[in-house]
Amino acid sequence: MKCLKCQSDNTIKDGHHRSGSEKYNCKACSCNFTPCPKPKGYDAAKKQTAIEMYIDGINYRRVARLLKISHQSISNRVTQVANQIKIEEASFPAAGPDTIVELDELFTFSGSKKRN
Repeated sequence: MKCLKCQSDNTIKDGHHRSGSEKYNCKACSCNFTPCPKPKGYDAAKKQTAIEMYIDGINYRRVARLLKISHQSISNRVTQVANQIKIEEASFPAAGPDTIVELDELFTFSGSKKRN
């Protein structure tokens, strides 16, 4: 195995990472390296599925249970996608007077409901 930094053949095995990939140590330059590191994170298809499930109304924790991934990873990905959408929406021109807007009827109450 050649060192990735100095290309020396003077390397020894140095255990395994938590992910299971082999670690090596170069005796010439004292560099620790992994020749074939495993990719980090989830694949793009699983990320897209998580976003679609969240948009369909499933909460973070249920999506996490169904896809067997961390709920915090889903939350971070949703926030990332939402920020990208905000940036893209900001580039659209302002709506004109003949623009159709659809609203839902929603009544919210803020404050105390107690009566005197």
